[in-house]
Amino acid sequence: MSLGVTLAVLAAGFLHAGWNALLKSSPGGDTLLDTASVVAGGSLCALVAVAFVPLPQDLAWPYIAASTVIHFGYNLTLAQAYRSGDLSFAYPLMRGTAPLIVALLGAVLLRELPSAPMALGILLISLGIVSIAFMQQRKHPPSATYWALGNAVLIASYTLVDATGARASGNAASYVAWLLLIEGLPFVAWVVARRRGVALHYLRRNAPRGMIGGACSLAAYGIVLWAMTRAPVAAVAALRETSVLFAALMGSLWLKEGFGMRRLVGAMSVVLGIVALKL
Repeated sequence: MSLGVTLAVLAAGFLHAGWNALLKSSPGGDTLLDTASVVAGGSLCALVAVAFVPLPQDLAWPYIAASTVIHFGYNLTLAQAYRSGDLSFAYPLMRGTAPLIVALLGAVLLRELPSAPMALGILLISLGIVSIAFMQQRKHPPSATYWALGNAVLIASYTLVDATGARASGNAASYVAWLLLIEGLPFVAWVVARRRGVALHYLRRNAPRGMIGGACSLAAYGIVLWAMTRAPVAAVAALRETSVLFAALMGSLWLKEGFGMRRLVGAMSVVLGIVALKL
């Protein structure tokens, strides 16, 4: 991975942490509606973006269709994971586990075998991130673990599908703009149908927050897919999950949550993993 790609993916991780922190700090307290507001905001931002990018090539559309289905399940399990357990537990567990799954499946499906330093870097980043999930002393319900791990499988699935689709599209920006426009529609429609007037009122009231979160989501994923057209998928997937470290730093500096020795050890593991990826 070149220095430019590395810095770009780190920036995407910061943006991803930003919209998740925005989701966490929402005053609504309804994870399903909060998720829907960000998804709706992402689709609206993508609607603007598609006016400035070409259509993806024909080979990319089956991947967009498959990713739309996977993202629907991802959004549902994301909301359920946050409902079952704390965000500070579920978020690092699912984001830290996903790169390992991507590395294993990528080696089989994409024939991208990581070098020894890259494999070490992926492992260090994943272990450092997952360790942050278990920094708290109190126990979490088993359902929170199950939902988070299920979400990790879906993250790995759409990562591999979208990486292949972005490469086939000929233009990563075009792929991600059309993907976010299309994949958000069925989920938001399902939420509105389920919650009816409550959902519409909630989405209108939280429109500014949803637009900001959606813009960050669009930019972050666009950068990641662009990077995956220029570097191994597993390495990019691991590096983008530094978003968990950024989220921990945001919580410590702005929300006064404290950082602690366990988070420091996890952060050191992530930093060593980034160094290993650059060897």
